[in-house]
Amino acid sequence: MEYPRGPRFRFVTGDRPTVNGTSGHGHSILSPRIALPFLLVAFIWGSTWYVIRGQIADVPAQWSIAYRFGMATPAMFLLAIILRKSLAMPPRAHLLALAMGLFQFCGNYMFVYQSELHLTSGIVALLIGMMMVPNAVLGHYLLGQPVTRGFVVGSAIALAGIALLLFNEARVAPLGGNVMLGTVMALVAMLSASLANVLQAGPAGRDVALPSLLGWSMLYGTLIDILLALVLVGAPVLPRDPNFWLGTAWLAFAGSVVTFPLYYALVRQLGAGRAAYNGVLVVVIAMVISTLLEDYRWTGLAIGGAVLAMIGLVIALRARQAGPPGGDQLPSVPSAARMAASPDV
Repeated sequence: MEYPRGPRFRFVTGDRPTVNGTSGHGHSILSPRIALPFLLVAFIWGSTWYVIRGQIADVPAQWSIAYRFGMATPAMFLLAIILRKSLAMPPRAHLLALAMGLFQFCGNYMFVYQSELHLTSGIVALLIGMMMVPNAVLGHYLLGQPVTRGFVVGSAIALAGIALLLFNEARVAPLGGNVMLGTVMALVAMLSASLANVLQAGPAGRDVALPSLLGWSMLYGTLIDILLALVLVGAPVLPRDPNFWLGTAWLAFAGSVVTFPLYYALVRQLGAGRAAYNGVLVVVIAMVISTLLEDYRWTGLAIGGAVLAMIGLVIALRARQAGPPGGDQLPSVPSAARMAASPDV
């Protein structure tokens, strides 16, 4: 069996044929079993941007991340045991867990925490909120997931809204530190997380229980975090402020153990592109929290940006959820799952 020599980025005019309002993945975004975790993840992660600010005030970011996932890792393994999921994984799943630990639980957070040393948390949240774009592109090239024109239009509108929010934040909140360096770090964090998203949605990730995969990924990521912290900043710094440890516990248990299984399940059910639109809601929630706790001022520009972001979200979700039955779908790159299962490859 022969496949195209090189992947070509193509659009489809509709999603896969739908049944009872479900997408090509067989899941409706309006279903409570999808909508409830979608919203819960957004609300929890929307709060973490504010909490992270307190984690890097007096403690090196590298050690703060190590403490967070040092707490989260045993809790994730415990969750897998409670759910009666086997902790045993084949070698290729451990390689995937190592890659996820490196890209998600080390690289992503290392660059996010460092970027907040130079940028306000709102700007970092806005930049990370753009993750839906690389998620969709990587999902297309690596997994053969289709990209609809409606998804592209919705993405463009949402990104325009995020840009307005970003411009407003930069205008009304003068920044200290190296703004360009902080922006680059946030973008690297976004790409690192996006790569982890798409990798776990591949065949190696689908062969193992999600809590077990996340537990091993967090373990590998924590070990890398500790190694980098020792090399870059030296001995551990143990703050005495109880608020630091309360914040760490919130980030570890609510912001990691509760949310990551829910989010990665959404990636598997909705596809990487649609699941990443959770980040748009996270941005808006983060800005609301900033309004309440950091005295963020909503200007006309900020309100317009938030409205555009939400409109783009709805357009993109509907484009991927309810394409016309039997819609004209152009051939996509063969998915990694099909290639792995084909005896002719």
